[in-house]
Amino acid sequence: MTKFSMKIIPELLLEEYKKNFPKELEQKFENLCDAEISNDSFSFYTSVASVFSSKIEGEEIELNSYVNHKRFGIEFLPDYTRKIDDLYEAYSFAKVNSLNKKNISEAHKLLGRNIVALAYQGKHRIQNMFITTDDGKIEYVATIPDLVNEEMKKFYDDVDYLLNEELSFSEVFYFASLIHLVFVKIHPWNYGNGRSARLLEKWFLSEKLGEKAWFIQSEKNYYQKHKLYYSNLRTLGLEYEVLDYSSALPFLEMLPQSLFL
Repeated sequence: MTKFSMKIIPELLLEEYKKNFPKELEQKFENLCDAEISNDSFSFYTSVASVFSSKIEGEEIELNSYVNHKRFGIEFLPDYTRKIDDLYEAYSFAKVNSLNKKNISEAHKLLGRNIVALAYQGKHRIQNMFITTDDGKIEYVATIPDLVNEEMKKFYDDVDYLLNEELSFSEVFYFASLIHLVFVKIHPWNYGNGRSARLLEKWFLSEKLGEKAWFIQSEKNYYQKHKLYYSNLRTLGLEYEVLDYSSALPFLEMLPQSLFL
C-alpha cells in the first residue's frame, strides 16, 4: 500500500491479521464456482446471501423454500418473501455496478423497500440510533445524527482509496471486514444497516477479487455463528465515540472462515 492517511478505517491490526491469515485461503477462493442450479436469471449464492443476511435480522425464511420460490416460481404469501426479494435485488444491482457513494444509496433503496419509510430510503438518518437487547437494555449507541454525514464522508473517501490501491489477497479480506464493521458502527441508515454492511463487504471483495467473491457464503457463516457475530461486534464498546478497534480482531477473522463452509 502507498502512503495514505486512512480517515476512519483503521489499519492498526493489519500486520497481526496477516500473520494469522490462513495460508490455504487463496487456493480455496480460486476453487470457488457457481452452483449447478444457477442460470442466467437465478443465482443460488445470491439466494444464500439474501436468505441468511435476512435471517440474522430475524426474518423467518428457509433457504429451500426461497430457492423454490425464486428458481421454480413456487408461490408463497408475499410477506414471506418480499424482504428477501428486495435484498436479492440489491445484491444483483451490486454485481453490475461499481461500489461508490451513489450506488450504495441505490442499493439501500432496493433492500429497504419494505423495511424503511420511502422518505429515508438511501438517505442518512437524522435521528438518534440506539441498539437494544430483547429485554430493553441499550446495547450500542451509534454516531450522533449531526456527525453521520461527516463520518460517512470519511468512510466513502477511504473506500475510494482502497478500491484504487493494489492490495494483497489477505489485505483485501482485512479491509472488506473493516468496511462491514465501520459501516455498521456508524449505522447511517434508519434501518437496514446490517444487511447493507454485509452486502458492502461482499461488494468490496468482488471489486478487488472478481466475481468468485459472490460465491463466498459469508452471510451463512455469520448466521450460523450469529451469537458470536454479535458478541464480536459488542466487544468494541457501548458508544461510537469510544469504540476500541484494537479489539476487532475476532470479528475480522470471521470472514476468512466463510471459505471453509
